[in-house]
Amino acid sequence: MKLATTVFLAMIASATTATVKAQNLPSQPMADVIFRNANIYTGVVDTSSFHAIQRAEAMAVRDGRVEAVGRNDEILKLKGPSTEVTNLGGHFAMPGFNDAHMHLANAGFQRLTVDLIGVKSLTEFRDRIRARVQNAGPDEWIVGGGWDQTLWPVKELPSRWDIDEVTTDHPVFLERVDGHIAVANTRALQLASITVASRDPAGGKIDRDTTGQATGILRETARLAVTAVIPKPNHDKRRQAIETGLQELARGGITSAQDNSDSGDSKLSWDDFQILEEIEREGKLTARITEWLPFNDPLPTLQEHRSAHPQSDNLLHTGMIKAYMDGSLGSRTAALLEPYADDPTNSGLPQYEQDVLTSMTKERVNAGFQIGFHAIGDKGVQMALDAFAAATMDSVGTDRVGTGLRPVQAERSSAKLAPVPDLRLRIEHAQVTNPQQVAKFKQFMVIASMQPNHLLTDMNWAEARLGPKRAAHSYAWAEFLKKGVLLAFGTDYPVEPVTPFRGLYAAVTRKSEDGKKEYYPEQKLNMEQAIAAYTTGSAFAEFTEKDKGTLTPGMLADFVVLDMDITSVPPEKILATKVLRTVVGGQTVYEAK
Repeated sequence: MKLATTVFLAMIASATTATVKAQNLPSQPMADVIFRNANIYTGVVDTSSFHAIQRAEAMAVRDGRVEAVGRNDEILKLKGPSTEVTNLGGHFAMPGFNDAHMHLANAGFQRLTVDLIGVKSLTEFRDRIRARVQNAGPDEWIVGGGWDQTLWPVKELPSRWDIDEVTTDHPVFLERVDGHIAVANTRALQLASITVASRDPAGGKIDRDTTGQATGILRETARLAVTAVIPKPNHDKRRQAIETGLQELARGGITSAQDNSDSGDSKLSWDDFQILEEIEREGKLTARITEWLPFNDPLPTLQEHRSAHPQSDNLLHTGMIKAYMDGSLGSRTAALLEPYADDPTNSGLPQYEQDVLTSMTKERVNAGFQIGFHAIGDKGVQMALDAFAAATMDSVGTDRVGTGLRPVQAERSSAKLAPVPDLRLRIEHAQVTNPQQVAKFKQFMVIASMQPNHLLTDMNWAEARLGPKRAAHSYAWAEFLKKGVLLAFGTDYPVEPVTPFRGLYAAVTRKSEDGKKEYYPEQKLNMEQAIAAYTTGSAFAEFTEKDKGTLTPGMLADFVVLDMDITSVPPEKILATKVLRTVVGGQTVYEAK
């Protein structure tokens, strides 16, 4: 694994070299804040070996950026009359986590509605619905999500009739934890005009019993018939949800988030961004947010929204545009090249025709948009790669494809060649791949934006879904790194908890949380690689590597203080890590009581 470590760290070294040199400036102004007496993991590679990360004892911050890092006595020389000095008590500090994939507003709403995360049985599922119904007004919709039938003793999907036992007066709509299927009760199906005669929509499926009656399970686009008739939450409720999500980010040590809120509704997604603008204007935005835009929006709308807020704003701006190639493994809607091992008649639900996808991808790449495709199954991944290949060759030219060079590397390689366009195309999740596809990631410089914490849930059934041959190349973090593919890690919150420590634990152990089950350990990473994917890798994935990911002069002063040095403790202790302080731009946004 040493070679893979060297390759991955070398990929981000060029982005940090210039800032490291800034430490040697002969004179510097006084600091606004000094954080001293700490074990600071700077995230900067020791370029003499590529096997160690530089450490420091103290850090000076001025105008929201790191002014200097070094020994306590060195940094305290930058203390002025008004400098605030904070003693970190010898604790471990590191660059703030940059969650490369989450759904902020959705997470907040889940906590404000029927939260079904972690329910252990159908009985508990119904009990939580019943508790909400008791406080609901007449005919009020009961909404929420987070249920996962694979955690139940009888691992069968819930049905409309299971919910009808609790209420027939209130329409109920509850999404599975992955957000790709939902269950509705009879009243909700009636309001959505879903009957025995209803046809499956493109990219969706209405589950039915042997008589043709809808069971209440709606897969992928079939959910839209119900969501279209649910009253939309007002501005105040939406803001409450977003603020709830932001509080969770601060508690989890997340200083930056790449967000796809309300991915199922284009208008609500833009409403969420405008609420974030409102929060920013009030000085209450406690994390840096890069908000994604919907791939399917018309190009003029995308261009209008991109220009509506300054891209130079390092606290809030729009980022890539996202589309869904498929669904999820847990719902058996992820698109596979061969049928599911445990469901031989099913290969998932692709969401696009390839020619339409490729045409739209080319158009948006040529308009200067970064693109990220949700793709979990290997067919979904192939759809994404085929579209990216066509768009890249259209943009770069066939004679330049496959050089494997980032723009800075291309400039150094030959004075005669113009830099390869820096597209930074991404595939989100990439859970099921094959070696040929991994090679294509490298060829077209596609970023693998992955969420290692998914493995903690999925390892209970992933091999049954895929069979051992495909499973061996699933969640293939080490395989990507060995090929020189850049990793960016996130949590997919609220599909999984927002804490990054579950992801770090999964990445370095590939074991269940109780340590009893292990999933293809040859794909695990070391801690330095995992941290890099959550910091420098995530920063590169959103074009912010010159501002985020390391604690060196000139970088944004975003960091987190932990109760243990996660680089030196036994892996099983990582899950118990506590965030003591979260700092964004030198300002503490969370401090443990």
